[in-house]
Amino acid sequence: MKLAYIGLGNLGGHLAASLVRAGHQVAVHDRNPSLADRHVALGATRASSAAEAARGAEVVFTCLPSPAVSEAVLAEILPVMPDGAVWAEMSTLGRDDILRLAGLAEGAGIRVLECPVTGGVHLAGQGKITVLVGGDAALFQEVHPLLQAMGGKIFHMGPLGSAAVIKVITNMLAFIHLVADGEALMLAKRGGLDLDKAWQAIAASSGTSFVHETEGQLILNGSYDIAFTMDLALKDLGFAMEFGRDFGVPLDLAGMVNQTFVRGRAAYGGQAQSTQIVKLLEDALGTDLRAPGYPSRLE
Repeated sequence: MKLAYIGLGNLGGHLAASLVRAGHQVAVHDRNPSLADRHVALGATRASSAAEAARGAEVVFTCLPSPAVSEAVLAEILPVMPDGAVWAEMSTLGRDDILRLAGLAEGAGIRVLECPVTGGVHLAGQGKITVLVGGDAALFQEVHPLLQAMGGKIFHMGPLGSAAVIKVITNMLAFIHLVADGEALMLAKRGGLDLDKAWQAIAASSGTSFVHETEGQLILNGSYDIAFTMDLALKDLGFAMEFGRDFGVPLDLAGMVNQTFVRGRAAYGGQAQSTQIVKLLEDALGTDLRAPGYPSRLE
């Protein structure tokens, strides 16, 4: 199949590389041309624009930082996509966003799947990231082999909009767990415990979480380098708060965590690592959370 992948950032770069390694013919594009270098080395074709990448492609994947960017890229690629081609949107969008943009694409004769991913950049690099899919069941089956090339567990959640809801829910939980893990590790440190032993004990306990077992290591290293920014965290938490209002669900914990991230962005900037949210507590107490032997990045 002739494929295109547009958006080669922390996640998209790994996902596109997985498609190329699986032997597919992939045209790649990012507004930062150097991000395509490794894909070209693997056998991809570099495109100078989103439109050039999408021209004649049977499936166009996008992984972009915001609904506004997704809309701009969609407007660029729709005129050159063949009738009946597929737009597979892997960005994290709100439900209203994906439904509105899908309407534009379908009106131009393009079929649409939403395919956001979850699990972290390191799992995308391993080809084991979880893919959450919304859209027509038959189209899901058609595109499933391509999704398998990029991910591990793949869930068809239902019609368009379903994946947007579950993706935001998973990210909301991750941010809540991250703030909680920072507080737990600080209790251990201030309580006089060895942080390495404390991390291991938590990881083996009923209190563990995916976030503790992954981002917790980056906290103990001090790099906080999860390749996900404060701005992106607040975007996703904003979607969660919107869903809470739309669905009539009070999100007390999510609301508190959202405000914590507002303070984190004010302190460290929107491009700071989201894991640095724990540094707010470290700075407030003048107590760092460090232990030897932990990685600076997850592999």
